[in-house]
Amino acid sequence: MKNRTTRFGSNRVNEMIICSLVLTAQVFAIASAAAQSTQGTSSQPAPMDRQKEIALALSACPSAVASKAAVYVLEKSGYVKVRESQNGFTAIVQHSQPAAQEPQCMDAEGSRTFLPRYLKVAELRAQGKSPEEIKRFVADAFAKGIFQAPTRPGVDYMLSMENIVPLDDKGTIGHFPPHVMFYGPYLTNADLGSDGNLAGPAFVAGEGSPHALIIVPLGPHAGHAPGEKPAGGSQ
Repeated sequence: MKNRTTRFGSNRVNEMIICSLVLTAQVFAIASAAAQSTQGTSSQPAPMDRQKEIALALSACPSAVASKAAVYVLEKSGYVKVRESQNGFTAIVQHSQPAAQEPQCMDAEGSRTFLPRYLKVAELRAQGKSPEEIKRFVADAFAKGIFQAPTRPGVDYMLSMENIVPLDDKGTIGHFPPHVMFYGPYLTNADLGSDGNLAGPAFVAGEGSPHALIIVPLGPHAGHAPGEKPAGGSQ
């Protein structure tokens, strides 16, 4: 896999950051993150140190949410829950590509709809299923109502400073700033008045679909939960 790490700063890099946010949102919005990859195999990322993964997952949450959120960590066979939720939120490090790390903190609606898909995709990857097989499985699960899109507005926080996401479908990954995602089934950019301008303060990814998401990029801040700095921090 060809991996290149990119930082934001110049206009060109900022454009790449916006593209990365769009791609990440699309990964969330469609059936399976694995379906976005052009890799021939569906490789599972190597498990992290458990305590560092827990800290990384919780770094996506606001501090008021982190202490009571459920936490999942990735093992060889898939994700396992290491802490129950007391507030409906779930913290997890998602991997839309094996080299990516996307800490997120989803509310009860995301835990009901997005989370089961994440868990199953990781399980299928661990079993050696190809991206095409996973895509078919997830599409069938949606058709049968096993997987569902959100049915109400909700929030998925990605406040970590350690977000590393795909910048394209060729394995290029890069850092991007904290942001917040809101579920907006069938919403369009026109509804936000952005007219498709993804450089605005907010935009819709997957517009017009039941998986549409309002993406609101944020600047660096101290609002995310404190925690141990994970291995392989900002480069």
